Amino acid sequence: MSKVSAIILDWAGTTVDYGCFAPLNAFITAFGAFGIKAGIEEIRVHMGLSKRKHIEKMLDCMECPYTQEDVDKIYGCFEPSLFKVLAAHTEPLPGVLETVAQIREMGIAIGSTTGYTKAMMDVVMPLAKEKGYAPDCVICPDDAGGIGRPYPYMIWRNLEKLGVPSISEVLKIGDTAADMEEGKNAGCLCVGVLKGSSMVALSEEEFAQKNDAEILKLFEIAKQKYIEAGANYVIESIDALPTLIKTLNKERGV
Repeated sequence: MSKVSAIILDWAGTTVDYGCFAPLNAFITAFGAFGIKAGIEEIRVHMGLSKRKHIEKMLDCMECPYTQEDVDKIYGCFEPSLFKVLAAHTEPLPGVLETVAQIREMGIAIGSTTGYTKAMMDVVMPLAKEKGYAPDCVICPDDAGGIGRPYPYMIWRNLEKLGVPSISEVLKIGDTAADMEEGKNAGCLCVGVLKGSSMVALSEEEFAQKNDAEILKLFEIAKQKYIEAGANYVIESIDALPTLIKTLNKERGV
């Protein structure tokens, strides 16, 4: 089997925006504008999907009768709410810059997928780049016919752009169930990250206030959710990724 030649990283909650709070707050605002109280758990469970699909999934779970016009209205409130806060949520997570540098030294390409639109990423990418993070490839749902997660097309577009010959050489890394489902549907190994993730759902400050027992419990719950969604591996933090890749390559005899 070939060695790992590319990784596909998620953005919010995986490489930037610790805890994935920018879209969370925008969803709360958007649903609230129409008198719908959106709980944090209801929002988090669908995180990682394209934003219109996320709204539809939430309405389905709430058992709210709706039309596409209703979805358009909520999205019409969501988008400007998100744009107001996006710039403030572009700080790379702890360990991301060092990890990316190590992986590049290993000769591995770095792609990315996201639930954000191209217009949203036009805000996020340059600010993240100023802070030191810029993957080799960024694919949005817009780049895949408007179809995002859990479909595999954004990952496959990455492979085309990066010139990766086989999906068996790819790892998908993310912080949501949708990331794991995307990777599984694409046919690659999937890695869930705990620290800074939407799955654990804590800000950096909230995480720092937890004791070891509380953190362990949160990690165990999140790990199980990742596995149920199709994760092959779960790592505590992004900086464990180079070691995982080296282990996989050793197991593959390369």
